[in-house]
Amino acid sequence: MIFSKACEYGIRATVLIAQHSLNGERVGLKVIAKEIASPEAFTAKILQTLSRNKIVSSIKGPRGGFEIPIVNMENLRLYQIVKAIDGEELMEECGLGLKACNPEKPCPIHHQFKDIRTNLVKMLRETTVHDLAIGMKDGATFLKV
Repeated sequence: MIFSKACEYGIRATVLIAQHSLNGERVGLKVIAKEIASPEAFTAKILQTLSRNKIVSSIKGPRGGFEIPIVNMENLRLYQIVKAIDGEELMEECGLGLKACNPEKPCPIHHQFKDIRTNLVKMLRETTVHDLAIGMKDGATFLKV
């Protein structure tokens, strides 16, 4: 995939937290790490980034954990997660990672990759975390196979 491993785990974690939040539950770090198959320390760093960017809320204490208020998840787009973890450069970079690639001096896949990137950005901007969490809650989609 074109996302970093941290971004992939960040998307998974956010959707998992949203699914729990739909049920009025908070979910802890250990459960999140296990459910998204990510090392716990790595997951903690990702969740810290997501919390700092106000994508998830972190509640301390015995009944603490991570949550996303439903009103927030209805407006939260995948694009925001990708931007928080991988940055917007991902949406503009050359498909082969070349620094000098541009329309005047394109790399071998420039024109084909431009269409792919355009469609990917469109999907990320249109897809809400709420939609993904509902799909999981209904059993239509899964994080684990």
